[in-house]
Amino acid sequence: MRLDKFLKVSRIIKRRTVAKEVCDSGKVLVNGRVAKPGTDIEVGDIIEIQYATGSVKAEVISTQEHARKDEAKEMYKIITGKEIE
Repeated sequence: MRLDKFLKVSRIIKRRTVAKEVCDSGKVLVNGRVAKPGTDIEVGDIIEIQYATGSVKAEVISTQEHARKDEAKEMYKIITGKEIE
């Protein structure tokens, strides 16, 4: 699954266009490397997003094409940082 789509489906970032812009700006790392929006995400990957106020590091638990709001939080596990509401 593409990184920008995962961020949107998991609701870590609410819109795919915003997820793409964040990836293009170099603020998203996958397994310690700067990632582009089209980077393939697999179960077990570590995603780190750098925000102005801090950063969030999460592990990918599942990759689903579609997820309801209550299922979205089951797609990842926060390792460090605070989840964006």
